Amino acid sequence: MQTKKIIEHITTWLKDYADKSRTDGFVIGVSGGIDSAVTSTLCALTGKKALCLEMPIHQAASQVTRAQEHINWLKKQFPNVSDARIELTETFEEFRKSVDTTNEKSTVDLSLANTRARLRMTTLYYYAGVHKLLVAGTGNKVEDFGVGFYTKYGDGGVDLSPIADLMKTEVYELAREMNIVESIQKAVPTDGLFGDSRSDEDQIGASYPELEWAMKFIEKWTMEKREGQQSDSFDGLEKSASMSLTERQQQVLEIYMQRNRANKHKMNPIPLCLIPEEMKSS
Repeated sequence: MQTKKIIEHITTWLKDYADKSRTDGFVIGVSGGIDSAVTSTLCALTGKKALCLEMPIHQAASQVTRAQEHINWLKKQFPNVSDARIELTETFEEFRKSVDTTNEKSTVDLSLANTRARLRMTTLYYYAGVHKLLVAGTGNKVEDFGVGFYTKYGDGGVDLSPIADLMKTEVYELAREMNIVESIQKAVPTDGLFGDSRSDEDQIGASYPELEWAMKFIEKWTMEKREGQQSDSFDGLEKSASMSLTERQQQVLEIYMQRNRANKHKMNPIPLCLIPEEMKSS
């Protein structure tokens, strides 16, 4: 991968987009994770305003420390970087007190986790509006277009996505090239939405390299299907795969496809109810 050229390409793309939209720069939610660290650094490299927001909600101390370490590192290098810390724990708790939480615990916990992400999205857009900035997304390719591992209208609610065509492992390559702080590069990926130590792999059931393998496997299968070398359904994929893959690869493929199917509502455009023209005419 031509890492330096990719960094330059993304930086130019970001700057051009901001110029064309007549905005002054970007606002980025910095979590202490690799994706937000790389995204905020790319935004800083444009020379435009880059506002980094910390938005803790019952956040683990290690995540807070990494976020602050990254922001301090950025501010030392780039005079165009500023930051703000918006403590959202009390806001979240007030919301939790106001809603019905007597349903099944697993569904309540998931809904509250997604609420955290949506509170942060609302905060990002407040600051974007006040300072004439664009909300920069931090999702990578396998999360955004593979397993849909993000919150609809939460971290999925953004103005533009600079790293959404990069796999997670490729994001790490950019991080190494840009000398992102070591603690972030070594940290286990986590969305931090549940207030405990669970990692992304704990939630998904597969590592990012495994998910990337599954995504590429299916892309290859899809291309062969178009060329008439494969059957037309995922059932056909599962049948052919079972004859050539290891047991773990079959498990990962099943995890990927299940997540992909379940999260299509995030990745596809909102369904529209189209009214026939004859119904509109008087």
